[in-house]
Amino acid sequence: MDLRHIRYFLAVAEERNFTRAAERMGIGQPPLSTQIRDLEEEIGARLFYRLPHGADLTDAGKAFHDLVRTLPDRVAEATEAARRAARGETGQLRLGFTGTAALNPITTGTIRTYRRACPGVDLRVQEQNSMVLLDQIRSGDLDIAIIRANGGDAPDLKLDLLYAEPLVAALPDTTPTEGEDGPLDLTSLRDQPIILTPPTVGESLRKAALDACAAAGFTASLGQPAPQIASILSLVAAELGFSLVPASVEQLRVSGVRYRRLTAPEPTIGLAVVIPAHNPAVTAITFRRIALDTARAQAC
Repeated sequence: MDLRHIRYFLAVAEERNFTRAAERMGIGQPPLSTQIRDLEEEIGARLFYRLPHGADLTDAGKAFHDLVRTLPDRVAEATEAARRAARGETGQLRLGFTGTAALNPITTGTIRTYRRACPGVDLRVQEQNSMVLLDQIRSGDLDIAIIRANGGDAPDLKLDLLYAEPLVAALPDTTPTEGEDGPLDLTSLRDQPIILTPPTVGESLRKAALDACAAAGFTASLGQPAPQIASILSLVAAELGFSLVPASVEQLRVSGVRYRRLTAPEPTIGLAVVIPAHNPAVTAITFRRIALDTARAQAC
């Protein structure tokens, strides 16, 4: 028995006529009658009374009809549900991002677009440092993450750079600097300690900041480490040093902290989307595509 037999049976039951049912199904009347006889033989019961000008359901036919009449609609719903799941429009997506990545408009724009495109997906988000996020992707506890990165793929991860974001200096507002209206020469901060995340928390932003200082011609003096952007800015406000942060962090207005753009060539830090290199979730593939599209659109 297959779904075709059920559809033929329902057509005859609704039309109460083999000829009209055959026309409705787009086949000849003799093949339709053959299909109904095959169904009756498989069930082991007569389903229709054949009348001179029509057909009526037998008691067996009525019992069968009561249970199968919704089957084609349920199969259609199941088919569409499977197709939506295959397109990543249903299911679950576990998304992680770092604190500074969450501030970039590419991140918020991607999440907004994804929610509109895939309202049937159960989206769960969390903020963590990049090392934890990468470990969670490897362990299968996360499907995708948006992190700060400057390098390429790890063997077990697929990383796509979304945007190279300029770094800006976060300074105590009491720091005297020249050219208040223009870009700041990073070498003017060479005698101040730099406040960064510890390497066990996130290497990319730390490395980008130290590389920027090296490119400016000096080795930065490391100050008190801080695990999150909020604590970094708090230490800056307390006049314990300066930091280099992504430009989108300028949205965070912290009393005692001011931001300065740097002279060209401006150092940058990457914003990247990361998924497992092998067998990523379909929902993650869809989110990654939207992230890349959002980044391209904002670059135009």
